[in-house]
Amino acid sequence: MVRLTTSPEHIYQVINVDADASTCWVRRWPLSRHGSPPFALALDQLQQLEAASV
Repeated sequence: MVRLTTSPEHIYQVINVDADASTCWVRRWPLSRHGSPPFALALDQLQQLEAASV
């Protein structure tokens, strides 16, 4: 799970990372009732979330 630098109030699920192209595919989390369409963006637009302690 990550946040976007342009939209820090929302959480996104990472689906795939293309390190060669420096892009990744994400979708908004939690999923909406009808799904959340994935979209590609540059890796530098991501902010890592803190890991939850279990």
